[in-house]
Amino acid sequence: MVENMLQRIEYVEETRKDIAKKVSPLHKSKLGQYFTPTSIANFMASLYSFDQFENIRLLDAGAGVGSLSASFLERWLVRDYTSHIDVIAYEIDPQLEGFLNKTLSMYTKLATERHMGYAFKINENDFIEDTVNLIQFGGLVKYSHAILNPPYKKILSKSRHRKLLHAVGIETANLYSAFVALTIKLMEPKGEIVAIIPRSFCNGLYFKHFRNFLLSKTAINHIHLFSSRNKAFKDDSVLQENIIIHLIKSGRQRNVTVSSSTDDTFSDYVINEFPFERIVKPEDKENLIFIPTMVEMNPIETSKTIYHSIEKISVEVSTGPVVDFRVKSFLRNEPMENTVPLLYPGHFIDMKVKWPNYDLSKSNYIQNHEETRKWLLPNGYYVVVRRFSSKEEKRRIVASIVEPHVFGSMLLGFENHLNIFHENKGGLLPELAYGLAVYLNSSVVDQYFRLFNGHTQVNATDLRLMKYPNREILIKLGTWAKSVGIINQEAIDKEVGLLL
Repeated sequence: MVENMLQRIEYVEETRKDIAKKVSPLHKSKLGQYFTPTSIANFMASLYSFDQFENIRLLDAGAGVGSLSASFLERWLVRDYTSHIDVIAYEIDPQLEGFLNKTLSMYTKLATERHMGYAFKINENDFIEDTVNLIQFGGLVKYSHAILNPPYKKILSKSRHRKLLHAVGIETANLYSAFVALTIKLMEPKGEIVAIIPRSFCNGLYFKHFRNFLLSKTAINHIHLFSSRNKAFKDDSVLQENIIIHLIKSGRQRNVTVSSSTDDTFSDYVINEFPFERIVKPEDKENLIFIPTMVEMNPIETSKTIYHSIEKISVEVSTGPVVDFRVKSFLRNEPMENTVPLLYPGHFIDMKVKWPNYDLSKSNYIQNHEETRKWLLPNGYYVVVRRFSSKEEKRRIVASIVEPHVFGSMLLGFENHLNIFHENKGGLLPELAYGLAVYLNSSVVDQYFRLFNGHTQVNATDLRLMKYPNREILIKLGTWAKSVGIINQEAIDKEVGLLL
């Protein structure tokens, strides 16, 4: 039996690898399609308790070649009681139907030999459209279990999918969160969902409605974090942190198990248990989902000094207003009449600005014209944080200082890939700017930020939700930074550490 099980799993894994190589990147991108390695599928199947239901109805939405269902069925086969299982596998890609059918068919004879009831159905309909129709017009059959690797792709605001989801009270901007939300609606009370999804829903304005929905309808039982951005789905070049989440429909929220590993080998697997208050802060109106990996709390979480909102320190943060492709005709590489400096992320190195930078494949100037003037800010002291960090950088938040004496201009342009700290669309006090930059560049802030942000993007919304020292402390920190001159990471961490 063990040998046969290994052969079945090996067949599914080899099929997955073969298909992953043959399917074009364009086709995968069109469908938001990423295939689940067997090691991950087996781990996901191990999270189910099987305690609440004797007869099982399993949903696998976006089934691919059947890797997830196969792992679930293998675990079901070793149960020590007789039961019946129905598998409903949604797969819209006709190229995969034959492989999926062969995977699920392997278990028909096995179930008969074990005197266990088994049936499966492959549904080639669009999962969103099909489920919304069932919810609206009846015929809805509930599931006891669901196992998901949903498609990862944005949903356009005016698309048919967006309108369908809105019709059943789901507001979200990505297929993966839409699949999870619909699955929650399809579950029986106490039904279990295990899904591997990007971590991006844990924070950000776009996913707030989805977070609220998920937290109001389910209990989080287990979260597993893959800390490497490029190894969980290495065959498909997925460059973001992924998590596996185990949810209980209408469950009582208890402590949450959090585990982590670098990749799908689980060779450095670490597991801890945390009170739910460490995952979602009771006072947090945004319902950010934190994923702690250490028992010790980040010092900022408990600090009696660092607890102020950005509004309390009279500072604002905004996305850079200049969207270059919309003002392309006004961009200039060299200074001309009525041009002002235009700053891109590439103009900043560590905490300083390098402008002009003619090695950069971007413009250094933008014309001060009646069509661009509304996007320009007065010259002054600002703190900028790049919206996108590369996976090679040690810190997610990389803050730099804009100093007015660098530019012989009354106005400045900030490109859209920058976040700007300002006061009422004007410059900051010099010491405040230095203090903010030092604080944001500290290791303790980076560690805190990683608790709820697991992707390369640093949004203005996330920076608004951070905790800050008060204005006076930031000014003192900036006064220290200006007096020191060149400072390194060790010095920054030591000085910020004195605040904690």
